[in-house]
Amino acid sequence: MARKTLARTGRGQEGAVPAQALLAWYDRHRRRLPWRALPGEPVDPYRVWLSEIMLQQTTVKAVVPYFAAFLARWPRVEDLAASPVEEVMKAWAGLGYYSRARNLHACAMAVADGHGGRFPADLAALRALPGIGDYTAAAIGAIAFSLPAPVVDGNVERVVTRLEAVDEPLPGAKPLIRALVADMLDPARPGDFAQACMDLGATICTPRKPACGLCPLQPSCAAAATGDQETYPRKAPKRTGALRRGAAFVVVRADGALLVGTRPPKGLLGGMTEVPGTPWSADFDAAAALTAAPLPLPFRRLPGVVSHVFTHFPLELVVFRAEAPAPMPAPTGWRWITADAIAGEAFPSVMRKVIAHGMPGI
Repeated sequence: MARKTLARTGRGQEGAVPAQALLAWYDRHRRRLPWRALPGEPVDPYRVWLSEIMLQQTTVKAVVPYFAAFLARWPRVEDLAASPVEEVMKAWAGLGYYSRARNLHACAMAVADGHGGRFPADLAALRALPGIGDYTAAAIGAIAFSLPAPVVDGNVERVVTRLEAVDEPLPGAKPLIRALVADMLDPARPGDFAQACMDLGATICTPRKPACGLCPLQPSCAAAATGDQETYPRKAPKRTGALRRGAAFVVVRADGALLVGTRPPKGLLGGMTEVPGTPWSADFDAAAALTAAPLPLPFRRLPGVVSHVFTHFPLELVVFRAEAPAPMPAPTGWRWITADAIAGEAFPSVMRKVIAHGMPGI
């Protein structure tokens, strides 16, 4: 249960103090990020939306070059909507969580076709767009349109659970945290308040060794008062999926071309490029793997395995390689790509590991 301190963190005269202190700190120490408008500049909702989708489950450091590349190639939402989804998937390759890329393209088309290229300044209308849930709608609403919406990401959860000593573990505590943020935010500056909470969590109120002496909220922080900051937020035990295993087949033609296909649009790694392989399962039988080979060629098993960890399970793949004569056609559902085209294909990280294992030097 949270400490009952809403009077201290509310919108009243006394309760406004933490928000005012946080915003004063933000005005001095705000991070310079490529999607963030400078003071006095108009906010571009397209940049806010694009960055928020990219930042889901991904670090700022990883997102910055992708954001710059997307913005250079597709400077407006209409440009992104007009591009083939396959090109968007290729540009997204390496960021992970690939359903985001499909939803990104679908949302761009919805905004371009249904809203005249302008993101709606309404939370319900934002939530109705593909790939936009409660958090993303609140972030776009607050930052781009100054709507008084509580924006709660992982950084904000950490700040608020420490500030209020929220003992209920995540994810069950999310509604309470959202209510606390709604009570605390400054309705005159909701976008700045949201970004201030994010910056505080990213730079001061960090998961380990928070710099409490530099924190503008330290005088109001319940966890700092007891010295147990690092125990927040409380988290329910995490379930780890069972190890899955499988085989991948690297088939290289005499002219250097690689045999690849495209995964179904729905499901894990949907719409991404892959090399042939077996299903991934806990009871994979390596001895029978060659029955799934895509072509009748002399495959050889390469030493070692390719390891990868998804959100819900770890994966190990054995890799088989075969050489094919140059005239050999691709089997149904597969295609050959030249060696020069490999770098630009929409391979997820696990497939790039497989290719590096099967084609050293590529």
